[in-house]
Amino acid sequence: MNELLVDRRDDGVVVLTLNRPDRRNAMTDGMTGQWRQTITDLRRDRDVRCVVVTGAGSAFCSGGDLSWLAERGVESVPDLRDRMLGFYRTWLAIADLEVPTIAAVNGAAVGAGLCFALSCDLVYAADEARLAVPFTSLGLHPGMAATYLLPRVAGVGVAREMLLTGRTMRGAEAASAGLVTRAFPRESLMAEVLEIASRTAANAPIATRLTKVALAGGGHADLDAALRWESLAQPVTMTSADMLEGLTAQRERRVPRFGNS
Repeated sequence: MNELLVDRRDDGVVVLTLNRPDRRNAMTDGMTGQWRQTITDLRRDRDVRCVVVTGAGSAFCSGGDLSWLAERGVESVPDLRDRMLGFYRTWLAIADLEVPTIAAVNGAAVGAGLCFALSCDLVYAADEARLAVPFTSLGLHPGMAATYLLPRVAGVGVAREMLLTGRTMRGAEAASAGLVTRAFPRESLMAEVLEIASRTAANAPIATRLTKVALAGGGHADLDAALRWESLAQPVTMTSADMLEGLTAQRERRVPRFGNS
């Protein structure tokens, strides 16, 4: 089975679908290997403008495949540490892509699956999607950067409640709490997300990539840091063909046609 489906659209949007619906799209070893190679390929692809991730079937991602933990007496703590660090870094590498990334959470996003979604630039969820990080109820410390991503995205209060109590949020509530960007009815989620992705992909590539860098980690440390960055990054775009095309299109009242620079 191809555990990761890759759909390259004509508008520069690439849709990645986690494809183990029989396992609620758990992050198996096979899927992890395919994910690693796909992200490597996308880094080199200058035609990509936006990446969308979703899940096949009724779930987005149920998290890591924990079946191997039955052999917990076999591996030492240092070996487990190396294994988990590699696993985390492989899946969270989506955050390092230069282009905007969008998670379309079509169903349950649990544990590492939710953290993986939160590592994307934008997260849209189905109204009734279940979002949870029940690590402690499994006897596990949180992983996949949960103790970083949840406080950064939704604040310490939401992170504490979800991580310490294991409370599940539905997509609509998660949108109100700031955990996800917005929620939509499940039947219209992908259409809404693909429209957003298409609009994002149509923007100037250089300006979009530099803006993503500026917003990384929640934005700049202070006002002066923002001004110093913008006084360099904005002139870079002022000398680009993209800016000339953008201004010309505005003057001619048409949609701009940006290149792949």
